[in-house]
Amino acid sequence: MIWLIGFVVVVALAAYFRLPLLLWTIILAVFMSAFQQYGDANIVTLSMLWVIFAVIFVPLNIYPIRRNILSRPIYKLMANIMPQISKTEQEALDAGDVWWEADLFSGKPDFSKIRNLPKPTLSAKEQAFIDGPVEQLCSMLNDWKITHDDYDLTPEVWKFLKDNGFFAMIIPEEYGGLEFSAYAHSQVIVKIGSRSGSAAVTVMVPNSLGPGKLLLTYGTEEQKNYYLPRLAKGEELPCFALTGPSAGSDAGAMPDTGVVCYGSFEGKEKVLGIRLNWDKRYITLAPVATILGLAFKLQDPDHLIGEETDRGITLALIKRETAGVEVGRRHFPLNQSFMNGPVRGKDVFIPLDWIIGGTDYIGKGWSMLMECLSDGRAISLPALGTAGGKMASKFTGAYARIRQQFHTPIGYFEGIEEPLAEIGGQAYAMESARLLVLSCLDNGEVPSVISGIVKQQLMHRMRITVNHAMDIHGGHGICMGPHNHLARSYQLVPVGITVEGANILTRSLMIFGQGAMRSHPYLLKEVGAVHNNDKQQGLKDFDQALFAHAGFVISNVVRTLWIALTSAHLLITPGQGITKYYYRQLVRMSSSFALMTDACVAVLGGSLKRREKISGRFADALSNMYVLTAVLKHFEDDGCPEEDIPLLKWACDDALFNIQQAMKGIMVNINIPLIGGLLNILVFPLSKPYQKPDDKLGHQVARLLLQPSTTLTRLTCGIYVNNNPDDATGRILLAQELVLKTVDIERKLRAAKKNGELQGDDTGLYVEAREKHIIDDEEFKLLEQTRLAVQNAVKVDEFSNTGWKVETP
Repeated sequence: MIWLIGFVVVVALAAYFRLPLLLWTIILAVFMSAFQQYGDANIVTLSMLWVIFAVIFVPLNIYPIRRNILSRPIYKLMANIMPQISKTEQEALDAGDVWWEADLFSGKPDFSKIRNLPKPTLSAKEQAFIDGPVEQLCSMLNDWKITHDDYDLTPEVWKFLKDNGFFAMIIPEEYGGLEFSAYAHSQVIVKIGSRSGSAAVTVMVPNSLGPGKLLLTYGTEEQKNYYLPRLAKGEELPCFALTGPSAGSDAGAMPDTGVVCYGSFEGKEKVLGIRLNWDKRYITLAPVATILGLAFKLQDPDHLIGEETDRGITLALIKRETAGVEVGRRHFPLNQSFMNGPVRGKDVFIPLDWIIGGTDYIGKGWSMLMECLSDGRAISLPALGTAGGKMASKFTGAYARIRQQFHTPIGYFEGIEEPLAEIGGQAYAMESARLLVLSCLDNGEVPSVISGIVKQQLMHRMRITVNHAMDIHGGHGICMGPHNHLARSYQLVPVGITVEGANILTRSLMIFGQGAMRSHPYLLKEVGAVHNNDKQQGLKDFDQALFAHAGFVISNVVRTLWIALTSAHLLITPGQGITKYYYRQLVRMSSSFALMTDACVAVLGGSLKRREKISGRFADALSNMYVLTAVLKHFEDDGCPEEDIPLLKWACDDALFNIQQAMKGIMVNINIPLIGGLLNILVFPLSKPYQKPDDKLGHQVARLLLQPSTTLTRLTCGIYVNNNPDDATGRILLAQELVLKTVDIERKLRAAKKNGELQGDDTGLYVEAREKHIIDDEEFKLLEQTRLAVQNAVKVDEFSNTGWKVETP
């Protein structure tokens, strides 16, 4: 029994530390020799053990034998059953860089990769732009007027945007642009987004997925030199036309076509070019754009530029005034007044040199788009989502402090505390997730999977925070008018969730579907080997990947069970105190995630691509592991302030609970219950270890939002703050400031009333208190000023019965 236990321990240690196969073999041989020398087994038993050892381990270590006996049959089987990867899928897989998601798939994340990233900062030039033009722009924006009266930005705002380079943040200085970092780009959107969603979207589009980004990455020198300076000066305004009525996310179904042919162009005959026909919709800035980026399928039926007829998805730049281009009437996306509409083209002829990147990039359009989506998905939309969380934290927290029911601030009631805590916790998680991906982008990485995660998660969490804010504001939130700062944000949420890859698609297909193939240590290698046209080389590659993969699975089985049984207490990780606990739990969940991924791939195979509920739950687990990483990074970058610990704990506990729920959902719904039960034993052998943030923690987080503090300043930094007492948000801040100044006076009045010194009601209490010298004239004046400020802060707009003219009560 002792030798058997020793054997199990040796095998477990070898698996836990992921030792190479040859080292496994040597260690087991040494163990066998020790057993032969010091054990009490007879010669027959020993001979059988050595034969078993030789039969298993000798072929495994002699590659030609292993390939022919073991790998070849599996290789043939996989080649017959594995579905082909389409060109579109392959381009999506090849797009962007593999980054932190690979560590999370590995089961052994290397935290130095994250912790060594510098905290994002602004240059002096970037800070000056935010303190100057961005601040001035926000002061010019009246969101009610934009969305209710004009349905557009004012001409003065449009001119200000163009003159000050708001559409040129990503364009290099050599072309007249601002050449901002990803962090500065994001900070600009956060501030504008906290003032007007319509203005933020208008600024976002030229700086994300559009001709500017595509030209920078792929444009010819001639295209760059012509267009980029014009875009930087605002002489040209771009849009990009991708989505059509019958083809949104399915690029392969795109009906828009271009045919290579000869035609007339600018007075010249027989110009080699493309005749285009397209129908696109939902195109932001289309109604005002002067140049259109266009995605279409290129055909060359007469083989004028090559042997192939179907040349694939291609991108081109088209001037608005080109014959045959039609810009349709505007769409109206949920009362947001950014310019958006359809564009169509009928027999539009363009020369070949209007292809973005020239003829070298014919057929590479989908790959180009996938590479360039990161700015929209990782910068612009997450910035907009984070602005929503910050706004809800600052202004809903302030409102919950000044609004009273039963003579008590509503923020003190547990029913309000619960959603208020989630607003604060989610805002902290959103800010953390945003900052980490920006650090990555500014470090030169383009994380395609992570960009999908932050887009999907931050738009989803914006919905949570804004919905909670609406619940807390109640009638104050639902009554439209110039003093309502919340309603347009509420209407904006579905827009952000829908664009740049709808959240349902991103969650159910892209994050895990792309992430598993791109980030798994061996899966993509195995698939590539199976599809290799050189079958001999494919078999060799498959053999190496297969047995490395087998060792990886065995290791994760041992690691996952051991870490679960010890509750991760024995892991060596970074961090101190509370952060060390969360680092350890993150390693535990990473190991469990790696094991469950392999189990589901083995059981479901190619059908996993169609099991979108399973895939979506894997996406939830992966996304929350990223959020947990980002929260730890953010807390440490801020210097581990003790007063921020409630926010840290809330965000981390929420992420761990979400991971656990996602994994449980996979175990319950996998189509072989025995596998689900086995996974449950390995991953959660003792119990479900994680719970949602408890009431005590929620109380602490909610209280942080009720009054100014260094923590609240850090949480809400970057948004636009207007101190005008008649502004939609300024009136709330003024009331909060005054309410906090009168806390001691109100306490004195309550004590006097309790003692019977005061008998009056709410309206006459202050006068009675002054007459009885319980308060002095200055205190009375401050109380009256506070009362009026609170009334102004909680009032809602009134309109005439016959129209939408604001009436003064």
